[in-house]
Amino acid sequence: MELDGKVAVVTGGTRGVGAGIARSLARAGAQVVVCARRPPEHPPDTAGFVPLDVRDADAVQRFFTGLPRLDILVNNAGGSPYRPLAHTDAARHARVIELNLLAPLTVSLAAYDHLKHAHGSIVMIGSVSGSRPSPGSAAYGAAKAGLENLARSMAVEWAPEIRVNTLVVGMVRTELAHLHYGGVDGVEAVARTVPLGRLAHPADVGAAAVFLASDAARYISGASLLLHGGGERPAFLDAATANKET
Repeated sequence: MELDGKVAVVTGGTRGVGAGIARSLARAGAQVVVCARRPPEHPPDTAGFVPLDVRDADAVQRFFTGLPRLDILVNNAGGSPYRPLAHTDAARHARVIELNLLAPLTVSLAAYDHLKHAHGSIVMIGSVSGSRPSPGSAAYGAAKAGLENLARSMAVEWAPEIRVNTLVVGMVRTELAHLHYGGVDGVEAVARTVPLGRLAHPADVGAAAVFLASDAARYISGASLLLHGGGERPAFLDAATANKET
């Protein structure tokens, strides 16, 4: 799974999952460029940084036109605040969809010529929110569902020159995990709901991204790789009274 000599771009790669992906790609030998709206607090030793708002189609096109080469694109930029549907207007929900679905399409189109020439790879960073109810982040879940479908269509339209796959990511322990799960006790309690007994680390996501971008996955395209530690224990198992020890 070596990436020696490859050039990779990771959107939203300045912290959390994106930073973990960038580090993993660099360790595998790739030359990595990360882009985000704001520079990282601690500039990475293993990657270059370019300021970029992935929702700005003109800026995105200029960025990719200026690259001499591109082999790997990781569409990681995204996210959403906790936002119940009825607590805000449609325009705010539309902005979530713009960032998590339309921006990856914009970025992929701008990168197309480079990736076609290099017979490159796109890795979409999806979410389990795209395949289950996501109360409080419904627009985000809908966007991630759309992203996974978009990746499958891209994989067919852009084959055989470009491979396109999705990493469907579950809960990850990042520097912002407390905003979603609470303090240390909350994070640990949530981790116990995962069959493997812990949240993912950014490096776990990075390792999977390296695999999908490498020649080890050269016959994998249009696929969705679940990275969720076994998923979620069905709630009915704890509610049921049958087959329980007394």
